[in-house]
Amino acid sequence: MDYAISVIGLGYVGLPLAVGLSQFFSVVALDIDETRISELAKNHDRTGEMTPEELGAADLRLTSRASDIASCSIHIVTVPTPVGTNHVPNLNAVELACELVGRQLKMGDIFVLESTVYPGATEEICGPVLERASSLKCGEDFFLGYSPERINPGDREHTIERITKVVSGQTEEVTDRLMEVYGRVTSGNLHRAPDIKNAEAAKVIENAQRDINIAFINEITEIFHELDISTHDVLEAAGTKWNFLPFKPGLVGGHCIGVDPYYLAYRAQQIGYDPQVILAGRRINDRMGIFIANCIADRLTEPGRVLVLGLTFKENVPDLRNSKVIDLIRQLEKRGHTVDVHDAMAIPEEAVERYGIELVPDLSGNGYSALIGAVAHDAYTYLEHEALSRLVKKGGVVA
Repeated sequence: MDYAISVIGLGYVGLPLAVGLSQFFSVVALDIDETRISELAKNHDRTGEMTPEELGAADLRLTSRASDIASCSIHIVTVPTPVGTNHVPNLNAVELACELVGRQLKMGDIFVLESTVYPGATEEICGPVLERASSLKCGEDFFLGYSPERINPGDREHTIERITKVVSGQTEEVTDRLMEVYGRVTSGNLHRAPDIKNAEAAKVIENAQRDINIAFINEITEIFHELDISTHDVLEAAGTKWNFLPFKPGLVGGHCIGVDPYYLAYRAQQIGYDPQVILAGRRINDRMGIFIANCIADRLTEPGRVLVLGLTFKENVPDLRNSKVIDLIRQLEKRGHTVDVHDAMAIPEEAVERYGIELVPDLSGNGYSALIGAVAHDAYTYLEHEALSRLVKKGGVVA
């Protein structure tokens, strides 16, 4: 069947989905950020997920006007779901998207959420907001669906066409229709979840599991540091066992792994359950920036100049959201060091706006007391030894 589909929110998740769907359906791609729409209309994706050629070939109706989605019968929402400073889920963007869609909703339409939420949120939060905005009855006049996103920013292998998509609907018929839609873009790689809550829960534990595994490695790194044991050597030895999981220590930020566990913990606390393992993992990972900074500062005899390579939350993406590198930087500054930051991927204006950091424009400096490779952008991993060594003064620290 030929569906008209709207995709609301054109970030890392929504844009690749809209482009993929446009190969098979009529797609209206909406974002309330007019600058974003203007850039995409010129075939420029600031996230780097889509090339100019891919955007140019896509048959998308780009818009920032809500009225343009009125002709669509399936509405897919892919907006951010962050947490507040107190680690409580912030669903403001989801609720605003529901109001926007609700005002255009018609009899028989389907609303699909892809954003990560806690189990029950689609039906308990989205349903009532859509009802109020549309004056229609959820489950009778319009229907809900949930298909969690699995986009990995900067990953050109696990793209929307190659992943397995979990699909769920409010009724069996709705699930059938969504399976048909998503099956086209994923070449049939689908998993039919028994209900919406099941699909929501599956998504939220995917990243919580990774967070906990990384937290274990980060904790043993702290222990081995005190014991004067090389974590690298320990992991290399342990990795020779066939079932040892190959996780590595590091900073855990971004808008997925560093956030999603709080959604599950929040829901657990709502029902009176104390999620000890989940929150312990979060506490360990949240303190790693400070731990790394202290390890480096302890090796420096006096305050000096430090160069940090990378500010984004992960390698080879420009995304600065919830980057834990900032914790490392602030701790070094607190210890009296002057910190310069270079990032080969980040947009300089966003670094200033988000963190108040003026990125150094190139790597022409020298004489640094310490050089810290915080983010493994390809631009840094490909640097020759000589290029790195000239940045640091004799006797300086490289980490």
